[in-house]
Amino acid sequence: MTPMEPITEAAYDRRRLRQWLAGEARADGVARRDVLRLAAAAGLAAAVPIALPAPRARAATAPGIVKPLPDDVFTVRGTNAETRFDALADTGHLTPASHFFVRNHTTTPRLDAAAWRLTVWGDGLTGGAREFTLADLRRLPSTTRTAFVECAGNGRSLFGSQQGQAVSGTAWTLGAIGTARWRGVRLAEVLRRAGLARGAVDVMPRGLDDDYVTADGTDLGRVRRPLPLAKALDDVLLAYEMNGEPLPPDHGHPVRVVVPSWIGIASIKWVGDIEVSTTPLYSPWNTDFYRLFGEHHPAEGSPPLTRQTLKSAFELPWNATLRAGARHRLTGRSWSGDGAVTRVDISTDQGGSWRRARLHDVPRRGSWVRWSTDWRPRTPGPATLLARATDTTGRSQPTTTAHNTQGYLFDAVVRHPVTVE
Repeated sequence: MTPMEPITEAAYDRRRLRQWLAGEARADGVARRDVLRLAAAAGLAAAVPIALPAPRARAATAPGIVKPLPDDVFTVRGTNAETRFDALADTGHLTPASHFFVRNHTTTPRLDAAAWRLTVWGDGLTGGAREFTLADLRRLPSTTRTAFVECAGNGRSLFGSQQGQAVSGTAWTLGAIGTARWRGVRLAEVLRRAGLARGAVDVMPRGLDDDYVTADGTDLGRVRRPLPLAKALDDVLLAYEMNGEPLPPDHGHPVRVVVPSWIGIASIKWVGDIEVSTTPLYSPWNTDFYRLFGEHHPAEGSPPLTRQTLKSAFELPWNATLRAGARHRLTGRSWSGDGAVTRVDISTDQGGSWRRARLHDVPRRGSWVRWSTDWRPRTPGPATLLARATDTTGRSQPTTTAHNTQGYLFDAVVRHPVTVE
């Protein structure tokens, strides 16, 4: 909370906002400025900057995650598992489910696909609520998309280690991302079958995982986040397959939402219901969280985050040791939420000079490209590797990222340390 804001008022605003979001308080007649005030108060209270905790030691298991988490593939961070980027070097363009990062607010639910139902409901439909089984979805025309899913906080720890700035949240390095071939039915098709009303403006999927309770004991309910209707009708999938196989439990079995190019929270896993509304919808995941707060942003916070940003990562362990005089093939991946990555430049002298890397994939929006370059280091000692991507919008990665208190959307060129011996 801000120093000038009494704790009693902050607690009152947060409680009222939660009640409004949960449908326990009437919104009729509430002015937009009052809704924004509540949202801003909740967001600022959640955005107090704190020092990042030290990364957890790697472990073979994590609370609530079903699949194995071998030490050479994952770093466990609380209820989450981050992919070690060097473990992707031999995986090809698609990330196998065995290597795909896991972002859980609570624990992975074990759901019976045969008993699963999707309920589409709300005043944005022409009739009543409509239910769909998995078999119903499979009978609809299928669509396949290759797309990355990436946590909005991917790269968060670099605000501290690279820019000396405190942020709050899971201390991801660069491994909170994976690219897969998703197969399912377009959300637009399901909304059409459910009877989409002319006045609908927002669509809010909600997961079937447990209620999320914050560290201070506040129950925010199940994870949910609204989408504007235009995006919902564009390229959003209700996916039931990942890389040609049924979704694994940790990745949304039996059905998840996939929102290409947007921050990962929009791609709700284990989706159980979708509200369609004729009025804008809010949830803690677009008011308290997933907005930008801090000295570089408006006092009330930024609009809710949507598209991901631009990043590059080497498929090389942090602080790797490389032999002097030997030829090394440096590999990595770059991606963007705004356009296809068309160029990657590499520097091995801390930005003194740059050379173009070779791209190994056709640039496509919503996916990453693999790249490589050769390097023969001559001088023993510490060195820093840099990779800078440029996408079809003409944007290149900056030297620094504007700070925000929750550590979202880090997009600066990453300084990757190595030692030459």
